[in-house]
Amino acid sequence: MNNLLIHLFWGVNLLAGLSLPAQSKSLFPEDQIKPRIRVIIDNDFGGDPDGLFQLVHQILSPSAEIKGIIGSFIKPGGFGGASETAASACKSVNEVLKIMGYSDKFSVYEGANSGFSDLKTPIISDGVKAIVKEAMREDTSLPLYIVCGAGLTDIASAYLMEPKIAGHLTLIWIGGSEYSDLASPPPGASSVEYNLGIDLKAGQIIFNNSDIAIWQVPRNAYRQALLSYSELLLKVKTQGKIGEYLSQKIENVMKMTQKFNYLIGETYILGDSPLVLLTALQSSFEADPSSSKYVLKHAPKINDSGLYEEIPSSRNIRVYTNLDIRLMFEDFFSKLTLFNKHD
Repeated sequence: MNNLLIHLFWGVNLLAGLSLPAQSKSLFPEDQIKPRIRVIIDNDFGGDPDGLFQLVHQILSPSAEIKGIIGSFIKPGGFGGASETAASACKSVNEVLKIMGYSDKFSVYEGANSGFSDLKTPIISDGVKAIVKEAMREDTSLPLYIVCGAGLTDIASAYLMEPKIAGHLTLIWIGGSEYSDLASPPPGASSVEYNLGIDLKAGQIIFNNSDIAIWQVPRNAYRQALLSYSELLLKVKTQGKIGEYLSQKIENVMKMTQKFNYLIGETYILGDSPLVLLTALQSSFEADPSSSKYVLKHAPKINDSGLYEEIPSSRNIRVYTNLDIRLMFEDFFSKLTLFNKHD
């Protein structure tokens, strides 16, 4: 996310109006595609609209069973004047579920409303309790992924609450700045990447102190997820009430930036959508995100400035460098079209 946009939009309400719900129907015959993984979604849905695109895509992906949706708080200062609270994020989630006709299908939880004041005290919320409960289940063998598109407060709190969850899940995180040996930061980028800056101490708990398995999608990777405005108009906006809703969210951003003479051009970064790519769209055999590239790195220490320090003795984590954007977006467009046919 772009820090300049965050400050430019302060005080502007970007929320679009509600639409009538669609009919709840499965895209595929249930005997063809069954869940093979579990996911808990944790995102700041009240801020940058990229999280809402990820949410819709994940909902329409039956191979990944959604075991909970957590609304998290926005970095102080907000995004476009949106409320900073977890309750506001959950409100946006429930808007989407209502439009899609899924109001009663998924459990929606509030996460924390603020970041850590120290590195040892968890911030308990309904979202944190849901993570711990799902991670400690013994009645399923389906792998569990916690997919985070914002800060790491909730998963860090869950780890502090019950460290044993580390052996029962994989964290996929959209966030963190570039690794100097892999990529250069974009022009004018802040040294502390936006999602890490939401709660720096949470990042330190996860990277420095925990043994949680991490698949990281840093800034240079998630910025590859560029959706063009023409694609939005032809392949999203035309697809029923939910397509109109999602498109309006981005068009609101485009209009507001123009008022501040800050032109974002004709693309938008849907930086949270790789969470779907790396979970629901894993390969058929030897399941893995086989069409995207990563390197194994020793988990860095995140210092108090939000920068990486090399720790050669630390555990390995995956750091994604190249994402299969074609598969990700074409699958999203196709599922929207199929869903619209059921509307």
